[in-house]
Amino acid sequence: MASQTQGIQQLLAAEKRAAEKVAEARKRKARRLKQAKEEAQDEIEKYRQERESQFKEFEAKHMGSREDVAARIEADTKLKIEQMNQAVAINKQQVIQKILELVYDIKPELHQNFRAEK
Repeated sequence: MASQTQGIQQLLAAEKRAAEKVAEARKRKARRLKQAKEEAQDEIEKYRQERESQFKEFEAKHMGSREDVAARIEADTKLKIEQMNQAVAINKQQVIQKILELVYDIKPELHQNFRAEK
């Protein structure tokens, strides 16, 4: 009987050690997963920064800086406004003359709906 009790105690102790080892293995696995996730996030961030810097270089090379683009737009706008002002100055008198002709050219006539009463 003593040997059976001793055997049961050994089995219980072995079961306890096995449970501890399984728990420790789970903890190690969780730590490894967490570490792998952090490393993956770091790699993703480095890659994102690398691609962003490449894009900025490409943008600067092909489009110029934002200030250059803004300056070009400003210059184009001023040029177009100047061209419009010149067109207005050239055609202003002709337009005024045409409007005055239309206003002064009055042809009195009866409206088509007018009925003369007998």
